Amino acid sequence: MADNKSKRGGSDRGLIAVSEPYEVRYWSKKFKVTPAKLKYAVKKVGHSAKKVEAYIKVQKHKARDKALIAISQPYEVRYWSKKFKVTPAKLKAAVKAAGHSSKKVGAYIKAKKKRPAKRKK
Repeated sequence: MADNKSKRGGSDRGLIAVSEPYEVRYWSKKFKVTPAKLKYAVKKVGHSAKKVEAYIKVQKHKARDKALIAISQPYEVRYWSKKFKVTPAKLKAAVKAAGHSSKKVGAYIKAKKKRPAKRKK
């Protein structure tokens, strides 16, 4: 979108003007982010819409990866075992049952802890 209303050329359309509220609304909706995240991205990489879009994609990808548990990585097993206060074997069993999402695994472990364990006589 053009930040200078007298310029209507193609080169100006590829820039994001965070000083214009209508542009912030447009680009936020286009990239599916909040206006604050859009402004932060512009501050980090500049006003180019292509650079901002690439930056936002990378950030979304990083956030998605942080929520997944990679059982193949020993440091991840140690981290999540400590976080959920379970043994690595129980963590691996929970991931196998609930999937790699940390939220699902956390809910699964919490549900397992609530049930009393059956004792053998």
